[in-house]
Amino acid sequence: MSDETEADTADESAEGLQNGDFIRLAYTARTVDGGELVDTTDEEVAEEEGVDTDEQEFAPRTIILGEGHIFEPVEEDIVGKEVGDEGSVVVDQPFGEYDEEQVRTVKSDKIPEDSRFPGAHVDIDGEHGHVETIVGGRARVDFNHALAGQDVEYEYEILGEVTDRLEKAQGLLSMYFDVDLDMHLETDEVEEDVENDEGETETETVEKETLYIDQNPQLQFNQQWMMGKQQILQQVIDQLDIDRVIVQEVIDGSGMGGMMGGMGGMMGGGAGGEDLGDIEDALEDADVDADEIAEELEAEDVEE
Repeated sequence: MSDETEADTADESAEGLQNGDFIRLAYTARTVDGGELVDTTDEEVAEEEGVDTDEQEFAPRTIILGEGHIFEPVEEDIVGKEVGDEGSVVVDQPFGEYDEEQVRTVKSDKIPEDSRFPGAHVDIDGEHGHVETIVGGRARVDFNHALAGQDVEYEYEILGEVTDRLEKAQGLLSMYFDVDLDMHLETDEVEEDVENDEGETETETVEKETLYIDQNPQLQFNQQWMMGKQQILQQVIDQLDIDRVIVQEVIDGSGMGGMMGGMGGMMGGGAGGEDLGDIEDALEDADVDADEIAEELEAEDVEE
């Protein structure tokens, strides 16, 4: 029996949750020494620790086992378990070892004036750190991660397995963006040019399963979205086994739409609620020549 066949057989006979499964996970992580809160999906726990719960949302996370969405020792502990199971895992120094060489002296003028005090968090030359001491024109800055050198204990509960593909998509995107997105799945008929056996190009109508995502302004100006949406959406396509993703920009009356409406009023209200395509068609029908208008205006200026 080949290695590949043996692996397939092992996967088929495996019990419990396996790599590739989508699950909803609740967890709380604390440092082993000191019990400092590192992360949690529980809003009550966050409130008890004095975390501002208005600034972020606390809810169980949807993750894919084996994809590195949580530290590997936690994933390994979950594999083979069932929905409803709980567990506790200590992760050895998940944020790296403490490196004394990462504590460096820098000129204090590299630090903003309002951050020139011990304990201040600063960004210098693309590195994040915190000020240890500052004397005269020099500061001692620790560029280690705040939790470097510390072990972290994760206590978790497996709340459920996610099988609905739309819920999978929402869970995947929520790992990257703290934004509520409207989305839906549709099967579209699309015309494509394909090459036949004779090497000639023909147009065929094919079905494509499409995930439509409404891009609201909160997402549109998200830096991570702007920089990494291609890679993130490719992951969505691969994990959901769909053909494509279409991101639709949504403009409503509370945002840019209101601005456009106001501009229409200033310009005489001609736009009203008409579709932009209708306006363009009307301009074409009127046979307006921009160059002719410019020449007429110039002639009027000369006469005046």
